[in-house]
Amino acid sequence: MTVREALAEGGAALTKAGIESPGLDASLLLAEVLGLSRENLIIRKNEKISEDDLKKFRGLLSRRLNGECTAYILGRKEFYGLEFLVNRNVLVPRPDTEILFETAAGYIVSEKQKKIFSALDLCTGSGALAIALKNKFPDMDITASDISEKSLEVAEENTRRILGHESKILYLLSDVFADIKIKFGLIVSNPPYVKSGELKLLPPEVRNEPAIALDGGNDGLDIIRKIIEQAPDHLLSDGALFLEADPRQMLCIIAFLKKAGFADIQTHRDLSGRERVIGGRKPDSTTSPCFYVIPPR
Repeated sequence: MTVREALAEGGAALTKAGIESPGLDASLLLAEVLGLSRENLIIRKNEKISEDDLKKFRGLLSRRLNGECTAYILGRKEFYGLEFLVNRNVLVPRPDTEILFETAAGYIVSEKQKKIFSALDLCTGSGALAIALKNKFPDMDITASDISEKSLEVAEENTRRILGHESKILYLLSDVFADIKIKFGLIVSNPPYVKSGELKLLPPEVRNEPAIALDGGNDGLDIIRKIIEQAPDHLLSDGALFLEADPRQMLCIIAFLKKAGFADIQTHRDLSGRERVIGGRKPDSTTSPCFYVIPPR
């Protein structure tokens, strides 16, 4: 069987199973088996595949068909140009969260004259947000926290691999702000925000991700509500909070932010035009600031 024939076989099987990106997933899995880039896979599409490699490819396909996401099968996922190790202990980084990163990065750049030297990434998971921020702004003090010790182990390993040394980011085991005693110029979070009753409706590959990173309670807002209520006590004067959330939750979150005293509340749209990121600023009576808005890419 040739590379092209194997891709066709894999793509057809994944399509039949209702996988959203059958061609992409089949090519990623075959490239992994053959030790090739996806580009080289295309160049070598007419080459024969050994029986051993074909068996390995079909084995990976079987895992994908059984609901395991491609990122877990490969053990890695790209986020903002950086390659992160992922496993079943962490949520897989997604393009929607890149909007959160861009919004936070834009804010940091726009506020450079105010010297925002510190940021906190709550519910860090794989460490994607914290590490991407530290990579872009190496002089910033970055703290990241999670309720899962196993998640923090993954995040620390990603820090060593990507940034060179784990001490460049301070990782804390904490249930939201419970064990965080310092204040920051910026807080970002991609918290659990799926309604408990909707977890069973998620695609199989998402249901295989850690429920603790997905389940936001009956209305999906349990963790978000807690973050917003407690964030003012952990923000420096005029500091900002940015959250990723379900577009359907934005009106409720705006109300939470207003109740907590946040000003300059704005939403930021994802690639499909939906409100995906929301943020507000802890007011400083001496200033009248505005946000730096990042448009969808």
